[in-house]
Amino acid sequence: MNKTLLRLAALIGASALALSACAEAPETSPEPADTAAQTAAETTAAETTAEETSPAETTAEETTDAAADYKACMVSDAGGFDDKSFNETAYAGLMRAKDELGIETGEIESNANSDFAPNIQSMIDADCDIVITVGFLLADATEAAAKQNPDVHFAIVDNNSFEGVDNAKGLIFNTAESSFLGGYLAAGMSETGKVGTFGGMKIPTVTIFMDGFAQGVQHYNETKGAEVQVIGWNPETQDGQFVPGNDPFGNIDGGKNTADTLISQGADIIFPVAGPAGLGGLQAAQASGGNVNAIWVDTDGCVSAAEYCPVLISSVYKGMDNAVFDAIQASLEGEFNADPYVGTLENEGTGLADFHEFDGKVSDELKAELEQLKADIIAGEITITSEAQPK
Repeated sequence: MNKTLLRLAALIGASALALSACAEAPETSPEPADTAAQTAAETTAAETTAEETSPAETTAEETTDAAADYKACMVSDAGGFDDKSFNETAYAGLMRAKDELGIETGEIESNANSDFAPNIQSMIDADCDIVITVGFLLADATEAAAKQNPDVHFAIVDNNSFEGVDNAKGLIFNTAESSFLGGYLAAGMSETGKVGTFGGMKIPTVTIFMDGFAQGVQHYNETKGAEVQVIGWNPETQDGQFVPGNDPFGNIDGGKNTADTLISQGADIIFPVAGPAGLGGLQAAQASGGNVNAIWVDTDGCVSAAEYCPVLISSVYKGMDNAVFDAIQASLEGEFNADPYVGTLENEGTGLADFHEFDGKVSDELKAELEQLKADIIAGEITITSEAQPK
């Protein structure tokens, strides 16, 4: 039994003892003639007490007490909590839980893959009730820690739940769906007839975006009789452009160079799927003097990286903040389970963000087509074939 459930059980036991003490019979029995009247009075008093103390009030008090002694913790990947991408968005969910649920929180940033296991252990040692790890790369360390600490809850962003592990929950997102919309949007906005994408690393949580994007462009071509080309990713061979170096997601200069390569080949819209390194792609777009624009990923780029909003047509977001908050709340309230959360277009766990400064530049016709495509994907009328999609 985890610590939260033990605290709730203790509260219920204490309430039961208090009620039994209040219900003790008086030492002197009433005269027979007064028995009926006293019984009626006691019944009325009991009903009044029940009305004054509602179940909702009791539950709220117990939840508040439990929250005061509850701790949720988070471990980032090497991007850190200010990456303007998925770490930062997941961290926002932790901070929302702190503010709205009144819980204690803890966090630690990883600087390299070798930090993952010791950082997770440090959160366990800090007496955390739930540990949220951010990123596919933390999967092995998270699974091992969950197996070794069955009384601690775990949740991992961008990885499925682990088979046979009852205390760990995967928070995953079918971004192939939303990236399909992003690809269609890019094709509809391109003036050169070429759009580009690149990734941080060749891992499923990256290639799922690139698959959806390429298939969205293909659908545009089929629908419009167009020939917009995708540079940087081939969904058939599953190969394309990735940021070089030992720390590709943190290599902003490498991201800029990769984007410049796509731009030199004619791409006027780029789709970087590279965490902080993707900011280099936005720098390349910004340096083009209005000739190149971009679509961001993971979060609304006009919020997380507002300085680049003038070149951002839209963003393919993942609702990682909401998924993290929901996992913490379920753990706090004793409703945690290992069933994976899957964000989709239908449940708004992923989608296209606002057009912001491009709202007047995206035609009403294209906006209507995107809305129809969203409905068709939800209805199953459009099939996206990325192997990286959640099963």
